Amino acid sequence: MSYKSILVQLDTGAHAHPRLEIALRVAHQFHARLTGLFTTYIPEPHAFFVMAGTASYYAEHERQRSERSAALERLFHAEAARAKVDGRWISAPGYANDVVPPYARLADLVIAGQADPQDPESFIADQFAEHLLMSAGRPVLLVPASGAHAKLGQRVLVAWDGSREATRAIHDAMPFLSHAADVTLLTVNAMRAEPPAWRIPGSDIALTIARHGVKVNVRELSAGDDAAIGDVLLSQAADAGCDMIVMGAYAHSRLHELVLGGATRTVLRSMTVPVLLSH
Repeated sequence: MSYKSILVQLDTGAHAHPRLEIALRVAHQFHARLTGLFTTYIPEPHAFFVMAGTASYYAEHERQRSERSAALERLFHAEAARAKVDGRWISAPGYANDVVPPYARLADLVIAGQADPQDPESFIADQFAEHLLMSAGRPVLLVPASGAHAKLGQRVLVAWDGSREATRAIHDAMPFLSHAADVTLLTVNAMRAEPPAWRIPGSDIALTIARHGVKVNVRELSAGDDAAIGDVLLSQAADAGCDMIVMGAYAHSRLHELVLGGATRTVLRSMTVPVLLSH
């Protein structure tokens, strides 16, 4: 099992180039074709045209977008050639939450960036990462907005709670797990108040993973009832020197807004290493 097609979401933000570098390394590792998908925030033209003098602002925005797209496309092709990666470039105009998922569904793995309130250029749509996770149908590797990530997938922390989402994430991450030097499967508060027949012990799913030639360390951790599971995962990953987290993504819709599960919300907000999530 491997990734043969990878899509990386790119924009005019400060983190686009570092994210491209990570995508190129992953594509080279798995001998995959890399698609660079360029998207930016596009203001609604009708909102401007109703105000006098704003039509020129929209035209200027379109011109700048075209220039930045062309510059990033040249960089993409140059870096892909240097890394000996087969690359394809797509510029996708339109609202990112609408135009990105259809392209993402064609890839084995999607690489995108964590939201960064300090970088306005990185904003392309409301709750973009959340919508991508819920609608792509593919595993999404989210790259933190801060820090350098020279290593990726060497030491992996897998979050396990027996759920459908966690199961999907493990199997989606199997190419990384198969190449990792160290894999730790962590269960937090395994003895929660659910019928025992519903529980799938970490040792059972670890055996499934091991059949793929992966050596897995199983850990069970008890945390207080008021402990945020997402914070526990991030803390454990930092303490173990992990360079990737694998976990299921949980959310539901409410009045046109995606409401994330607590652990997913915490990790998306505070991640310090890349996180592979599946829904």
